[in-house]
Amino acid sequence: VQLQASGGGLVQAGGSLRLSCAASGRTVSSYVMGWFRQAPGKEREFVAATSYSGGSTVYTHSVKGRFTLSRDNAKNTVYLQMNSLKPEDTAVYYCAASNRGGSYYFSSRYDYWGQGTQVTVSS
Repeated sequence: VQLQASGGGLVQAGGSLRLSCAASGRTVSSYVMGWFRQAPGKEREFVAATSYSGGSTVYTHSVKGRFTLSRDNAKNTVYLQMNSLKPEDTAVYYCAASNRGGSYYFSSRYDYWGQGTQVTVSS
């Protein structure tokens, strides 16, 4: 599967962005889909992930209640709606796909990665 992330940009604190991750080659329903982010000088960290069916979604604590991950199987796309953005959300955001077992939270589980999209939140 090939993944194409988009939707990043510059936004003021308190604003919103919606990231998209379009898949090609196979349907997103064949994968656990996740979002990770990497800020300058920091390691890549888990943001959110959803199960194969989309029936289960998990978030890192710092984004709970502000970010929502969803998938549209008809469009073969996964979204990350980000509200109430904070400067500490500034990072390159990556979508990823996995069709094997393991914890949602670890990047090593994911075999397929999009190219990343920059999110910058100004204070």
